[in-house]
Amino acid sequence: MSQRNNVLRLEKPKGAARKPRGASAAGTVLDTLAKFRLVINSTKRHYKWIEQQTGVNGALVWALWELNQSPGLKVSEIADAMAIHQSTASNLLDKLEQKNLIKRDRSTDDQRVVRLFLTRSGKALITRVPQPARGLLQESLFKLPPESLQTLNHLLEQLLQEMNPAGLRSPKKALAESLSS
Repeated sequence: MSQRNNVLRLEKPKGAARKPRGASAAGTVLDTLAKFRLVINSTKRHYKWIEQQTGVNGALVWALWELNQSPGLKVSEIADAMAIHQSTASNLLDKLEQKNLIKRDRSTDDQRVVRLFLTRSGKALITRVPQPARGLLQESLFKLPPESLQTLNHLLEQLLQEMNPAGLRSPKKALAESLSS
């Protein structure tokens, strides 16, 4: 240490130009965090843009997109297609029905079976939705080569394990269930 003009200054030790051993790891962590933020913010911006263009939020548009691709899906099939809990899917579908964008059909012998279809308004809306309609992140994941997607999935599982070593909660579990367990 040197003192000059009553100010204590630390002098760099020899070889200080080199980064400490953990600095490159810290840089990689920060770079990775920045990429996560970019993914999240890009996804939010895309959904906000879709909502501005259509008046319907991104999750509702994704459900419409699924029904447009496969008319007659059941609530459980929509939930599986969107990787959400069935109660969450049911809530989304209730909103779509209130907006007269879908209709429920119980025309089978078993009245418990409900098939979902787009209404005329729903079909009109889905044709004018900016692309990608089901979402930027989803479409990007579908475009990845299978090996890359498997690697990403494995690495995210490891990350989630580090964040919650006591045991992962199901990503399809309803929020209320997650909070009570």
